[in-house]
Amino acid sequence: MHTATGSHLVLSRPPICKSGNGEWKIPKYRNDDSIHSLGCLRNCHFIRMLYSSPITPSGGPEKKGRSSYRAVVHASSLKEDIYGVDELEAGCRNPELSGNYRPVTKLKPNPTVLEAQARICTGPTQTRPLNEQQAFKVLDTILQSARGELRNEEAVSAAQLGAFFAGMTIRANAFPVATQWSEGETRAMNAYWPLFIQTLPHDVLFLADPEGSIMGGASPVGPRFVGSEPIEMRLVGALREVLAGGHLGYEEVTGILKDVLPVYRHDGRPNTVSESLLAAFLIGQRMNGETDRELRAYCLAFDDELGPTPVADVRSLTHYGEPYDGNTRFFRSTLFVAAVRASYGEACLLHGVEWMPPKGGITEEQMLKFMGACTTLTTAAAVKLLEDDEVGFAYISQREARPSLYSLIGIREHIKKRPPIATTEKIQRYVKATGREAIMAGFYHEGYEDPLLMLMRRRGVDSGLVVKGEEGSVSLTTKARSINASKGPPVNHCAGFRTLPSMEHDTTQTDGVFRETFRIEVNAADYGFQPTETPRTDRSVAKNIELGLSALRGQNGPAYDRIVLNAAMADHLLGCSGASDISCAIERSKEAIDSGRALNRLLNYVEMSHKVK
Repeated sequence: MHTATGSHLVLSRPPICKSGNGEWKIPKYRNDDSIHSLGCLRNCHFIRMLYSSPITPSGGPEKKGRSSYRAVVHASSLKEDIYGVDELEAGCRNPELSGNYRPVTKLKPNPTVLEAQARICTGPTQTRPLNEQQAFKVLDTILQSARGELRNEEAVSAAQLGAFFAGMTIRANAFPVATQWSEGETRAMNAYWPLFIQTLPHDVLFLADPEGSIMGGASPVGPRFVGSEPIEMRLVGALREVLAGGHLGYEEVTGILKDVLPVYRHDGRPNTVSESLLAAFLIGQRMNGETDRELRAYCLAFDDELGPTPVADVRSLTHYGEPYDGNTRFFRSTLFVAAVRASYGEACLLHGVEWMPPKGGITEEQMLKFMGACTTLTTAAAVKLLEDDEVGFAYISQREARPSLYSLIGIREHIKKRPPIATTEKIQRYVKATGREAIMAGFYHEGYEDPLLMLMRRRGVDSGLVVKGEEGSVSLTTKARSINASKGPPVNHCAGFRTLPSMEHDTTQTDGVFRETFRIEVNAADYGFQPTETPRTDRSVAKNIELGLSALRGQNGPAYDRIVLNAAMADHLLGCSGASDISCAIERSKEAIDSGRALNRLLNYVEMSHKVK
């Protein structure tokens, strides 16, 4: 029976039926093209299906005490079984693919200007100047948009204008010669500047030439521009420093962020600050390379947004800081790793969003929604799941925990490159624990390993770990190291600090706490794992779930090995109880899977997430 709650349908009985061959199947649902509604239909019974032929990982009879549930998920059949082919052909957004979770109400950025932003709105060594043909094409697109000749998604947004011209200005003022303006960019700007003076708004003209020194003083707007009201005036003052390649203090960045966010007020109206100025501020600080003070401000500014941080009564809690923009190529294992670790008392808190630019890849929220879990938990509800002896892990969406930061998603898509918050949102502490705490975070690009560890120490946790995993995630791989390795540390590089249970003293002390520090490269072969290629998912949420559930059912293979490796290495490197011997940690992780306990934790989470408040 279906019951209606607002705009969603919720099943009050299992959405299951028996097919002719005796297998339990999910019925087809029609007349609804909303991912959110379909997510509610696909409740906990989606993967707790069903009471047919209980099996063990080896295919033999089930042992007494094992879970009698059989997870039957096949990516190839999900379209037909859940939605019906006719619905997909009629335009239903297919929630199997991560890209379809992008909010449909938001206009996409102009692709011509966005491509240029990808080249020039980056660091002093990564920037790739435009050639003359590219520069003229981009500036002509901006002019057409300013004249009102481009509509909807062809128009260049205010955020794009802010990011593009901020990037051009910082390059002219502060970048090395090799990444300053090319001759082609200079000729194009000289040709279009007289036209821009007549058509672009004053805030954009300010960003393009804030002191009147770049374009030869042809316009007095930049030097005279102060903004329209006090909040914007403070932002303009800070931007003058940023556009010159300078840096700001902790208090100044914190104050600006609290002034300008959320982007939209509670009544739905936009904030009073120009989106072009806000976009310029965000991308400008990233291009200049954030200082520790600036990163601390982004990390801590909204800690008190919803009041005091709740406390979970657990002996150990690990906060997982995966990149919020997800995975586009490889298996994302953290959700399944959390279920494994929770099954032997290592509580785990995951956090993120449903969809985030620039990658727009697979996220934990997409997988949980696809499996039917509630993804709108408050931090108080998450505490109850963490304390539940049959669950032991939880997921919190940034939408619920930090609405001000979440409001930036639209602007983040239009500035193209990752802003400072892309680094700091991974080091959040939405819940505290009565016992020991640890934070894990993934990184990829050089220069962020030490800042991430600095933020973890600032959070006051007992242990911290940064991992250069595949796609910048925290996931270690079992594949052999490539001879064409990326710049900087290799994949599987780990660094961190920990307080061990038996530690009485150590060589390092930060904030009055003695810690052991380490840097290692994890070679899975050293621990008995055979080298295997990482399973590809290529934006398929269904495929990622299928791989994870099959592994938690005990099916040996690359996904199983990665889940075991990542659970055991997290325990060992974070100094968790019972994991000082890595071999013992690996066996514990395997036993958690092979016994069925890890799968049960995940199934319990999907079910219980709808019952806590």
